[in-house]
Amino acid sequence: MENTNRGKKMSPAKRKKKRIQKAFRIAGEILVGIQILATLVFMGFTWRLGMVPTKYLAGLAGILLVFAALLFTMQVVTRGKAIVSKLVSVLMSAVLIFGSVYMYQTHSAVQDISGDTLGKQVNSMLVVVRSDDPAQKVKDTGEYIYGIQHAEDAADIDAAMDRVNKDAGAEVMTAEYKSLNEQAAALLDGSVQAIVYNEGFGGILEEIYEGYGSQVKVIAQYSIETKDEASQLVQGKAAEVNVKDETFSMYISGIDVYGPVSAKSRSDVNIIATVNPVTKQVLLTSTPRDYYVTIPGVSGDSRDKLTHAGIYGVDKSMATLENIYDIEIPFYTRVNFTSLITIVDSMGGVDVESEYAFSTNGDGGAIINVQQGTNHFNGKEALAFARERYNVPGGDNQRGKNQMAVIQAMIKKMLTPEMLVKAPSLISEVSDSVETNMSMEQIQKLIQSQLNNGGDWTIKSVAAEGTGDSQYCYSMPGTALYVMQPDQTSVDSIKALMQTIKDGGQLPQ
Repeated sequence: MENTNRGKKMSPAKRKKKRIQKAFRIAGEILVGIQILATLVFMGFTWRLGMVPTKYLAGLAGILLVFAALLFTMQVVTRGKAIVSKLVSVLMSAVLIFGSVYMYQTHSAVQDISGDTLGKQVNSMLVVVRSDDPAQKVKDTGEYIYGIQHAEDAADIDAAMDRVNKDAGAEVMTAEYKSLNEQAAALLDGSVQAIVYNEGFGGILEEIYEGYGSQVKVIAQYSIETKDEASQLVQGKAAEVNVKDETFSMYISGIDVYGPVSAKSRSDVNIIATVNPVTKQVLLTSTPRDYYVTIPGVSGDSRDKLTHAGIYGVDKSMATLENIYDIEIPFYTRVNFTSLITIVDSMGGVDVESEYAFSTNGDGGAIINVQQGTNHFNGKEALAFARERYNVPGGDNQRGKNQMAVIQAMIKKMLTPEMLVKAPSLISEVSDSVETNMSMEQIQKLIQSQLNNGGDWTIKSVAAEGTGDSQYCYSMPGTALYVMQPDQTSVDSIKALMQTIKDGGQLPQ
């Protein structure tokens, strides 16, 4: 019998249905193709970030590609009708594209804080008049006599005076002084109407002239960017360290200013973290800011406060501490007041152990009641706790211990799985608040090693001790300042602990 269906034309409805099915199938294949491409791009940026161990990276790539293959199969089996699979492909592609952008930005953030981008330094130069002076801006000072001194930061003084002359609309008159002390005295007694100096020296003036900050006002601030050759030299020494297998020391410097972390300033926090990545031990050593010591390459045989070394550059602080403890310190990390607040808040706060119960006086930016034992602090509270020295037993000595308690709490939280997973976003958030000479590759190795091996770390804190005294200091000749004479027995005990951790021995509890 003849087949009556042979040669029969397909109805318009069926042809339309076929076209729709084909369009759906092609659309599904295109969407899955985009998803696979987005997966490859995401994995590429994740690999480039360098923080995820290879085994996890391979596992993640396998899961994403299997998932993409499953969605592709669904398009074939269902002849392209699966709307849900298409929506999932669109959603996954969007997530992967967002993740790729995130990984790219995080990579840039790590580069920003690492030693790979060092080489520039910002010096903050202030234009200051007496607090009762009517001048509000430099343009109001065209007829003033400016007190200047070239004993420190001569090039920066000249650069700042060029800016002053431009803003004043005329070349102002100047009077030269031998020291910042003489310069400030001339302003306060009316010999000159304005002075220009590096903001980093401002804290020293507070030590000499009680209430100095209330007697003057700042009418201009000029940021002078210079080449930081000293940091580049330090970076060269740091590049040779294998942070995955070798014991190393890092200088943690807390400078006493807000704003750019690259600004030169006194270092109020001076902590050495000695790290053994094999035995997973960290020794935190705090040295009082007023320790009376020589500053290599600066003070000669004269002595000065440790905090003043920071004015001459982070390398001078490192050299001073190397001198005290007979060790090498290849790495440094600098943070300022803004940094600490930003970092702690980005971590969701930290749990800090306090040896004493006390209330802060507000100088640290917040008035808080500290409980003996565990306290949960946000950024401002952690800063207030770390800066308090008047309402705690032991004054400066206890402040150093409290600073280490904050650092210890931060390290402990950073090493938790939650924070390690969040490390990329955390680094991105604080990239403007931290400066280190550790290279990007070294940062990557540290995070990779902890993710690979896991395990708890032992963190021990010690503090150098000393006796209060009044002595002349290299950075401010002619005026006796409060200093702390080092206790050599205390220093020798710390040296022994540093050697123990270097040798792979167990630190005493």
